[in-house]
Amino acid sequence: MILTDDQKMLQETAASFLADEGGPTKQLRHWRDTACTDGYGTDFWKKFGDLGLTGISIPESQGGLGLGVTEAALVLEEIGRNLTPSPFLATAVAATRAIEGTAHGERWYPGVLAGEAVLALAVEEGPRHAPEHTALAATRSGNGFVLNGHKQFVVQGNSADMVVTAARTSGSPGDRTGITLFAVLKGAAETERVNLADSSKAARMAFDNVALDADAVIGEVDGGWAPLSRALDAGRAGAASELVGVAAGSAALTFDYLRTRKQFGKLIGEFQALQHRAAHLYGEIEIARAAVLKAAQSLDSGDERAELFVSVAKAKAGEVASLAAREGVQMHGGIGMTDEHDIGLYLKREAVLGELFGDVYYHRNRVAELSSY
Repeated sequence: MILTDDQKMLQETAASFLADEGGPTKQLRHWRDTACTDGYGTDFWKKFGDLGLTGISIPESQGGLGLGVTEAALVLEEIGRNLTPSPFLATAVAATRAIEGTAHGERWYPGVLAGEAVLALAVEEGPRHAPEHTALAATRSGNGFVLNGHKQFVVQGNSADMVVTAARTSGSPGDRTGITLFAVLKGAAETERVNLADSSKAARMAFDNVALDADAVIGEVDGGWAPLSRALDAGRAGAASELVGVAAGSAALTFDYLRTRKQFGKLIGEFQALQHRAAHLYGEIEIARAAVLKAAQSLDSGDERAELFVSVAKAKAGEVASLAAREGVQMHGGIGMTDEHDIGLYLKREAVLGELFGDVYYHRNRVAELSSY
């Protein structure tokens, strides 16, 4: 669980690039306060492409870097640390894995590599993450399919050029068989933009007799569970890494505050009770980072226990990021409750990422099931 020299270089490049872009104040606040419909800057996304970061999960044979989930996780931790608004997780990590090895990859990878195309993943239909309960119906019609149903919490769904959509072509909700993935182009379904707590954008999508031809199928009919699981596990590991970055960024702000804020003539960092809480938080972040690295490496190596490690990482990272954000707001006192201070922005980002691809409780239960409890 030690980073290679190349991985360290990638991490340093991402850290320098994102820090130079100004962190939460310059990026997140700018796009939030200008009421941007995308929630991020399209020119900034192209900078990701110029650095090659958008192709981190795309095979070298198709122009990408051909790297793994581990390398993507290193970039995502820096994104979380800086609260950088971008479609990196949805596009470059999750959706690209779903279309890997298909004609859709050949079609969309060039745009992703250039930082021009945005992809999204449409899975959720209920109040909680439950991909096997997909009910969106895909009925055969001539040489294609007709989709009826809905999706929600589709991150970047409003601005995505293509949405990888899970639909049911056979079986019943709850079955893992009978799910098929479809490439749904922008404008094919009715889309309602939703502003999330952290000012990022998602969408509710309504499918009312949306007709797709057979070429829209990603992979095999009824065989969508395998590529969907591949995309979800990459997304879960990536979200967990971003949560570690959120925790680390929040903790850094808090520790700096403890070193400078005075009460009763003393720095509050000298109070033993706060020192204990800070030390506990530091240790928890390190444990979460180790869990995420193990999960990412297990996915890259094809470890048969990878799903278990991914759920451990997502649950732990979500728990620790929540702790870091709440402790940060509390230790900052009154100023922590104001929008003028950045600490509250970390709390909001944690709330959204914690739900994405399954919350703490979903993954705790998944760990129990995978451990035969």
